[in-house]
Amino acid sequence: MPRHRVLTPLRWSDMDAYGHVNNVQFLRLVEDARVVAFAAAGSDEGGSVVSTGLLVARSEIEYVEPLVYRTAPVAIDLWVTAFAGASFDLQYEVRDDPAEKGGKPVIYARAESTLVLYDLENHRPRRMTPEERTTLEAWVDEPFVWRSLKARTR
Repeated sequence: MPRHRVLTPLRWSDMDAYGHVNNVQFLRLVEDARVVAFAAAGSDEGGSVVSTGLLVARSEIEYVEPLVYRTAPVAIDLWVTAFAGASFDLQYEVRDDPAEKGGKPVIYARAESTLVLYDLENHRPRRMTPEERTTLEAWVDEPFVWRSLKARTR
């Protein structure tokens, strides 16, 4: 399955004055899910792309529904939508399963990150290896459609 799911716990301190998970915390949630997913998919010898060097070049997020603090973790699905020589795009949905909400899925936020593979020793971006591309190709799924009216070109 191209989408990977990580169950991510919420913290009491994630809440804002309105009792919702604060907008800034959503980027932390997707970061936590990304690190856990990449660590779980690490390679045999070189480690995961996180340990070999990975930088966030761009993040975009769209808030869909308020997420209220609870002790149960929130599901974060993540998948790859595009590749370039030294980078790739990863999309996320912060959501609850249909069974957990009376049969109807709830999406709290959608996000996208452009991630750049980085040579930690030489302090510069590096090209994706064939092995990394093969691993990430197994994560490819269709991109979601942003709700924003802003025109998007890629």
